[in-house]
Order: sequence, then structure tokens, then C-alpha cells
Amino acid sequence: MDKRVRWGIAGPGRMAATMAAEFAHSPSNQLVAVASRDHGRAMDFAAEHRIPTTYGSYAELCADRNIDAIFIATPHPQHADIALEAIANGKAVLVEKAFTDSVASSKRVISAARAAKVFCMEGVWTRFLPAVVKAREIIASGELGQVRAVQGDLTAFRTFDPADRLFDRAQGGGAMLDVGVYVLSFAQMFLGDPSSVHAVGGRLPNGVDGEFGLVLGYPDGRLATLQGGFTAQGPGRMMIACTNGWIDVLPRFHRASTIIVWRGKHAEELSFPSEGAGYFHELEHVAACLRDGLTESPIMPLRDTLIVQEIMQKALTQIP
Repeated sequence: MDKRVRWGIAGPGRMAATMAAEFAHSPSNQLVAVASRDHGRAMDFAAEHRIPTTYGSYAELCADRNIDAIFIATPHPQHADIALEAIANGKAVLVEKAFTDSVASSKRVISAARAAKVFCMEGVWTRFLPAVVKAREIIASGELGQVRAVQGDLTAFRTFDPADRLFDRAQGGGAMLDVGVYVLSFAQMFLGDPSSVHAVGGRLPNGVDGEFGLVLGYPDGRLATLQGGFTAQGPGRMMIACTNGWIDVLPRFHRASTIIVWRGKHAEELSFPSEGAGYFHELEHVAACLRDGLTESPIMPLRDTLIVQEIMQKALTQIP
């Protein structure tokens, strides 16, 4: 592809609004359509973000021949059906994290995308931030030795409201799917797939998980210790511990702009200011993948998405 990728957004919610603003910083992409089951919401969203085309159903969006890719920004339980519709219509899909609300649904989408040879990726935007890209490059160079541990949290107090999406089970609410995916995807990126998962945590009055602690184990003794939730405030930082030093990813790590690389007692601070909110980096990556004819991202491959989804499901079964 030698032209801009034409995007549609499914679901005009908070995440969609954040992403819509990012297209101004993404020269390889343009936002041309938005859809909602409530056409009035789609029209209001389009007027606010200057989007030319609106639809009152996701099926119409997926069928639009003038669209190359769809960003799915609805609540988690709706992701799979919309993704399957888009894939069936040959549309590339970027699915907001968490990819779906279950392992079974994730497998359905992944199988469909691979069978149709259509690009599909989970929108874990943290992996594409320049600060995190630099951390990966430093680790890959071997100068810090072997990664032995990842430690960190993503905690943010939220007042319990059972009607809010974050706490509504029917909309995929709960801390694990909302913030757990961040800490787990980060750890899996640097440590690989764990051999054991141990979880503790608590549930809120309506039964959704409100907080969690995780220990991921590896056969050679490596480990990740991770925390997240809505019941407390926390820094939201990450530390990558290696045999010859470590990297601090400064708060809040999921939107990191600064890392500190420790080589013995010497600390090097590296900062990467970003335009906008920083989501445009993943948009540019998707456009590059499509230009190269790829159906999966080499940075956020579908196997990583499935591994993290399986870890989350396993962890949730351990929280009483």
C-alpha cells in the first residue's frame, strides 16, 4: 500500500475519542468513518471529530469498501463479533485491549484472521512507545545480560459504580481485563511465556475483580511480580532486572516517556517526548505492516495476545 490507510472506528466511547485525536499525528493513516448501534451517538462523535461518514450498525461499517482497517473500541465482550465481521469483509483489525473477554473468543478471532490472511492485532499501545522500544533494544543488545525478573504495578483508585463499564461484568468489567493486560503484556514481552501463574486478589460487591497480585514463574527461576487494581493509588512503574543492571520504566509505565538505565552505580536517563497521547505509534506500525503485506505484527503477535489472555483467565479462577 502506498497511500494512507483509511480507518473506521467501531464504538464512539472514551477510548475511541482518544484514538480519533491521534490521527492528526499519524501521516500514514486517516479516519473516515465511525459506527455505533445508536446512530445518533455516531453522528455526534463524527461532528466532534470531523469524520465524514457515519453508520448505525457495525455490519455497515465492516461492509464499507472505502475502509481498509477498523479500530474496535467497544466493550470487551463485543470485540469478537465485530472483529469476525470485519475479517469476513477483508478489513484489517486493531482491537483495543483486552483483545476479547475470554480465551475461547480470542481463539475464534485469531483463527478467523489467520484463515482469511487478514491483518489482526491487539492494541497494546505501550509496546510501540519510543521509550519502551528503546528498552527492548537495550535488552536485545545483551549489554545488561539476561533478564531475570520484571516487577511493577498499574493501580488507579476508582470509586465503585456498578453501572460504569469498568465494574460491569456484562461489559467485561474488572481490574484484570482493564489494567492486568498491561502489566502481563509487559512482563511477557521481556520474559516470555511463564510456566506457572499464582494469583491473589479481591472482588467488589457485584463480584467483579477489583484488585490482584500475580507471580509468574519460569522453569529456570526467573519471575515476574505484578500488581493492579482499582482499590488503591499506586505509581504505575516497571523495573526490568538483569544480571548486569536494570531498567526503570518511570510512571506511568503504560504511557512511558522516560526510562533510567542502570549499569552498576551509573544511571542514564533517556526521555522520549511524544506528540499527542502517543497512540499514533501503533497506528503507524499497523500502516507499515499493511504496506509490507503482513497479517500479524512482529512486535505484538497474536500468539502473545493469546498467551496473555490465557494467563488472565487462569489468574481470575484463582481469585475467590
